[in-house]
Amino acid sequence: MSAKKEPSVLQGFKAFLMRGNVIDLAVAVVIGAAFTNIVNALVKGIINPLVGAIGTQNLDNYSTCLSDSCHGTHGIQLMWGSVLGAALSFLITATVVYFLMVLPMSKYLARQTARREAREGTKEVIEVSELEVLKEIRDALVAQRGTGRDDH
Repeated sequence: MSAKKEPSVLQGFKAFLMRGNVIDLAVAVVIGAAFTNIVNALVKGIINPLVGAIGTQNLDNYSTCLSDSCHGTHGIQLMWGSVLGAALSFLITATVVYFLMVLPMSKYLARQTARREAREGTKEVIEVSELEVLKEIRDALVAQRGTGRDDH
């Protein structure tokens, strides 16, 4: 009896690394890291100055003190400005990703699918018409044979 040899851990790891999903994920992480710099610059260069027109340019300065006195690191502070800045960064990132990446890709894929379906529909029509022509030829040949036999 022969025992099945299970793949080694290294072979399994190599197969895992060679999957397309892992490569796609690695590319996404690198692009995401580069994109983060753009979003951070947008928040610091445009959003913070717009907020600064109302108050301070640094959203981290917005906080609320929950204790009697908040001086430096003493007291309990809710740093809601930091949360607001992070939420704005997230919204900007999500907006840019949706409008510059997801929406155009969805439209492209929809066009590709429509073209593929149109081509397949055309192939079916051609195949059906070819089949009809072949049937007509067959019927004509059968009719010729039938009339030819009757003449003898």
